[in-house]
This record gives sequence, structure tokens and C-alpha cells, in this order.
Amino acid sequence: MTSVPVHGEEDRLAEDGRRIGGASQASGDATGSAGGATGSAGGASRAIGDASRLSALLAQTPVVPVVVIDDASNAVPVARALVAGGLPIVEITLRTAAAIEAIGAVAADVPEAHVGAGTVLSEEQARTAVAAGARFIVSPGLDEGVVSAAGELTVPIMPGVTTPSEVQRAWNLGLRVLKYFPASLAGGIPMLKALGAVFRDVKFIPTGGISAKNLRDYLEVPAVTACGGSWLTPSSAIAEGEFGEITRLAAEANAIASEAKG
Repeated sequence: MTSVPVHGEEDRLAEDGRRIGGASQASGDATGSAGGATGSAGGASRAIGDASRLSALLAQTPVVPVVVIDDASNAVPVARALVAGGLPIVEITLRTAAAIEAIGAVAADVPEAHVGAGTVLSEEQARTAVAAGARFIVSPGLDEGVVSAAGELTVPIMPGVTTPSEVQRAWNLGLRVLKYFPASLAGGIPMLKALGAVFRDVKFIPTGGISAKNLRDYLEVPAVTACGGSWLTPSSAIAEGEFGEITRLAAEANAIASEAKG
């Protein structure tokens, strides 16, 4: 199952999309239904397209804002503030009752943002999030059922891992871009360097304990393709409507990332 990215490191998610899409198409072919096969082929194309765009955005701005929305009416201004600061990827976590509505609002009203769902714990949550408009899925842990659902839904998925065993399980599921969570508690930069030395074709997105103070240090690790964090969208700034502060934090992170990745 070893895979080599076709256009460099930034295409690892696209390669994941090809594996996911291919598996979906094979499932459709196995049913013997021409309509099912056609639908699966179209799904595979969507998976590759979403993955390619996400890969390109990560290569350009390797910072993923992790957003908690308590009031869905704040979702659009938060997304616009992040985009204005140079961070077009928006991960809205399913930690609140407003999350699904928030994803739908950003998908509909902020086309320049690439919105996804975070803290996806189950297949049902994955399906609900994608139906609302999520274009990628992030989970805090590695669950085969959620990975399988992402394949059926033809969206990129970045499950969370912390140990070599979890990375190996993910590798054998065909995944090459993984969330490393919680980064600061699971070994941080030394652990990422150790994992990267063993799993040479895997890239990580450390999340948890990342801030403007250590963002550069994490991004300079060869095995790290991007970093995620909630420091970019403080709950107080969202609640008080201080979206200019969110833009400032996003621009600061973007500048640090540009210098780190060169």
C-alpha cells in the first residue's frame, strides 16, 4: 500500500482522496449497478478535487484555525475574518449544538473559505457534517468507522494519532496526512521527529498546545505539513464581536508560517 505523491508533498491528501475514491468506486462496481458505479466515479472526482484544493491551501498557508461556534450567527463573520487574515481553511468543531448550522452558513456564504468539520466522533456526525457543507473531516482519534464513512462520502479525513501503533493503523488504511493530538501532551516536537523518521511518507498536523509562540518551531519539523489551533479564534473575541482581533491573529500566524516554510 506504499504510495508516492504524484506532485510532491502537498499532494498527499490528493493521494488519500484517490485511495478513498477508488475504494468507493470499487464498492459501487461490486453492486453491479451502472448507476451506482457512475455515482461512485463522480464521488471519486469530488474527493480528489476537495483533497487537491485542501492540499494546495495547506501548502500556501499551513495553519488550520480550530473554531468553536456557540452562536451560528457568528460563523460567517469569523470565517470572513480568518480569510481576511490570510487563513482560508476553517475547521468548525462539532462541540456545540450550533456547529452544523455554522458549517452550512460558511459553506453557503463564504465561498472563499474551505470549511470542514472537526471533533467528528462517529459515522453519523460525519454524514451530517458533509450534508451541511463540510469539505473535510478531522477527528481527535482514529476510528475505522469514521474513516470508512469519509470514503463513502468522498471527503478527505485527518484522524488524530499519538502513537506509532495508531500511525501504522492509519497508514494501512491508506492515510498519509494525520492530525497529531494533543501535540503538547503527547511528546511534542521530539515525538514528531521520531515518528517522521519511521513513517517517511506520512505528514502530520499537530494540534493542541500550539500558539504563536511555538508555531514556527513546529512548522520547522520536516514531518509537519501544517499546524492547527484554537488560539486564532478566542471565545471572548467571538462573543464580543471583535472580528478585527481574529484577523490580526490570523495575519500574525500567516506571517510566521510564511517565514517558517519559506
